[in-house]
Amino acid sequence: MAKKKLYDGGIVYSTNPNIKLFVDEREASVTLPPKDRLLIVSLDAKQRGGKMVTLVKGFSGTETDLEKLGKQLKSYCGTGGAVKNNEILIQGDNREKIFQWLNRNGYFKLKKN
Repeated sequence: MAKKKLYDGGIVYSTNPNIKLFVDEREASVTLPPKDRLLIVSLDAKQRGGKMVTLVKGFSGTETDLEKLGKQLKSYCGTGGAVKNNEILIQGDNREKIFQWLNRNGYFKLKKN
């Protein structure tokens, strides 16, 4: 049976009324408007058993906005995928579909690889 971890080394008590606990620095970043983002759409098969995936790299913003964009792209392409390491992975070669969808939805700074 695994032991429960009771204390993680954080602050136990503070007399400072303005202290901010549990601040996630990734969520603190500001998401730029779509027209100001440079996204790179590429095809990759490395370490995937020879299966092709379309990668969307270069997203800068909050994690929730990245997840939302990934979900919209997966839905549009009708395939599965994931959001990992600040990249969106879409199964299969869907570069053209993704490029068109991004262009239609205000992402004008795009690069194909």
